[in-house]
Amino acid sequence: MVSREQLQKLHINPDLADALNETFQRFNINTARQQSAFIAQCGHESNNFKVLEENLMYRAPTLLKLFPRTPKRAWGFTPEEAAAYERQPVRIANRIYGNRMGNRDEKSGDGYRFRGSGALQLTGHDNFYHASKALGVDFVMNPDLVRTPQYALLTAGWFWSTHNCNALAEAKDWVGLTKKINGGTIGLEDRISHTSLAVAVLDSGSTMA
Repeated sequence: MVSREQLQKLHINPDLADALNETFQRFNINTARQQSAFIAQCGHESNNFKVLEENLMYRAPTLLKLFPRTPKRAWGFTPEEAAAYERQPVRIANRIYGNRMGNRDEKSGDGYRFRGSGALQLTGHDNFYHASKALGVDFVMNPDLVRTPQYALLTAGWFWSTHNCNALAEAKDWVGLTKKINGGTIGLEDRISHTSLAVAVLDSGSTMA
């Protein structure tokens, strides 16, 4: 069990203790290392549990850097398109996520409806659908629920469980774990340092060596 006092030491809203403990219990995230890695990975993805939906307020240069038009990425942006979409989160999400991850086309609005949400940035209709089936809550018809603290954590726990993240945490495979969560290794050092800090708080007898 994670206490309010422990969360305060980690500069996390102590009101999240119940939701975190419910998630840990439901998805068998039991050891100090598993719980610490979960807290660190979620914390990195959600600005320490303060941001529960994807920030898509991109400027044109950022759109071109992240999502350039390529032969394999027909939905990517040309310079002219990037300028036209700049700082329009709804249009950007519908463009970059349209016809992907179970979403319908750009005009359907699915991209924004199922934008990155929750503590681990659950994205796409298919992930919302499968999380719905696992948790018994209709996130497809009520996607905003994933952007609330309780379901932000429960859906993160579902993703963590289905991607075998406990085993990666126990093996201290921080690169592999980060790739499961992020698709790459963005913020790896931050994730590792916050895992170490969380272990020190949750279990002073543990070591990250």
